Amino acid sequence: MKKILQLLSLLATIILSTTVPAFAEDKINGQTLHQAKCVQCHADKSGLGNADMIYLRSDRKVKDLIKLKSMVSRCNTELRLDLFPEDEADLVAHLNETFYKINLKK
Repeated sequence: MKKILQLLSLLATIILSTTVPAFAEDKINGQTLHQAKCVQCHADKSGLGNADMIYLRSDRKVKDLIKLKSMVSRCNTELRLDLFPEDEADLVAHLNETFYKINLKK
């Protein structure tokens, strides 16, 4: 009986892990989060009252997707924005599409 339960548990795990799709980035949510959690701080930080300047400046720190993800994660942690990993992914997708335009196909 114990082996049957173990087998059923293993089978259920395999089925669930293959049928549950990974979440896709929600760029609309990313835009909403950006407006609510990022714009004011970045506008103040730019010194010009324009949050976009942080992303568009010539000496920007983000040059690839890994750095973009780490910067979003760092802001989330240091500023205690309370974003879930899915929210961070949505923000990254929005920022990349709107400002960075990092080629995701290699």
